[in-house]
Amino acid sequence: MNKEEIKNLLESVKNNEINIDKAMKIIEDLPYKELGFAKIDNHREIRVGYPEVIYCEGKTAEQVVKIVEFMLTKNNNILATRATQEMYEEVKKICPESNYNPLGRTITIRKRDEKVTDSYIAIVSAGTSDLPVVEEAAETAMIFGNRVEKITDVGVAGIHRLFESLNVIRGARVVIVIAGMEGALASVVGGLIDKPLIAVPTSVGYGASFRGLAALLTMLNSCASGVTVVNIDNGFGAAYSASIINKL
Repeated sequence: MNKEEIKNLLESVKNNEINIDKAMKIIEDLPYKELGFAKIDNHREIRVGYPEVIYCEGKTAEQVVKIVEFMLTKNNNILATRATQEMYEEVKKICPESNYNPLGRTITIRKRDEKVTDSYIAIVSAGTSDLPVVEEAAETAMIFGNRVEKITDVGVAGIHRLFESLNVIRGARVVIVIAGMEGALASVVGGLIDKPLIAVPTSVGYGASFRGLAALLTMLNSCASGVTVVNIDNGFGAAYSASIINKL
């Protein structure tokens, strides 16, 4: 439940449209629901504005299904990240309208309409190998009600490819830059725009990239002001923060 739904529920009780027992039934799972292996935080959207997201890595398909099954009772949009095809197939059995992005490894279920922002988040990536992180970020941003523009394969090895999309990038309210190898793209873009930039290092690269550590250090040491950095491959975290900024 979100704050608006709580307010509407209280108004309905006040106006005798529903009785107190029914209202208590609706909110009985606040603040969380105990499933034995997981505690579903039903109070999170009230506190922070976004419902709980399912991080699937390390969970079994059965556990993911049980979590989704309960969350469906709350009529929230649902996002599951790092999900496998097997998990999706099991979730689809209980929710045929679920969607799977195999590249981004996300399951999304839309149970209510989110007003889409007029302003948008630009997601800029260096290479095709970074697309899994791009897709995770895009799916996250979109299910949270954000308009998204993707600009892909514009890394520093062919920097001329970036400039034809510069107007789109500059028009965004917040920009996510995703890059592996040496991670230089974040600094380049950061020096060309006047908007907040969230940099995502990816684990793409040869041995000395240390599975994204080289890109992470480059981004952390960026000489471009306004660059904020999230963890390696964390498209979800970047999009979550970008959504907060876009909706300020």
